[in-house]
Amino acid sequence: MSIRRILTVDNAADLAVLKQVSAPVEGGVTDALRALMDDMLETMYAAPGIGLAAVQVGDPRQIIVMDLGDRAGAEEGDETGQRNPRYIINPEILWASDEMASYEEGCLSVPEVFDDVERPAQVKIRYLNYAGDTVEQEADGLFAVCIQHEMDHLKGVLFIDHLSRLKRERAIKSVKKAARAA
Repeated sequence: MSIRRILTVDNAADLAVLKQVSAPVEGGVTDALRALMDDMLETMYAAPGIGLAAVQVGDPRQIIVMDLGDRAGAEEGDETGQRNPRYIINPEILWASDEMASYEEGCLSVPEVFDDVERPAQVKIRYLNYAGDTVEQEADGLFAVCIQHEMDHLKGVLFIDHLSRLKRERAIKSVKKAARAA
């Protein structure tokens, strides 16, 4: 496994890749795809983050890894503190609730910027897992937020695209300023 470079909005070439619509994975789950997902997970842990889409490491295919550090959907306060990696390939939302929820989001491609984004409070998704099995699952709470955030990446949408133009421009300026200072 290896750590890959995460693309960021302060670099025009990176931003062009981040804005691409990701293609579905064809041919099923292979050992090469598993190796990519393992690299993505290691990269996400090192960043540190809780979710990462393949496009964020320059591979515009519909692949997501995440680890919420708990058993998503468990009762509040029932966190294990153990790793619980999730591998999500070719995800699709089958249903989204009418009820909305706001959550303060951040993004590894927009480092050190956080803002509230409103999304459906619950979704039902279908995807392929690490073994290549089809999974249908309901998501709420942080899992619902994270899966929708990462699926936005697959459509070329960043969380700052949900903000006002002024907030989005400030976020990009902030990332550029921090990159120059580093």
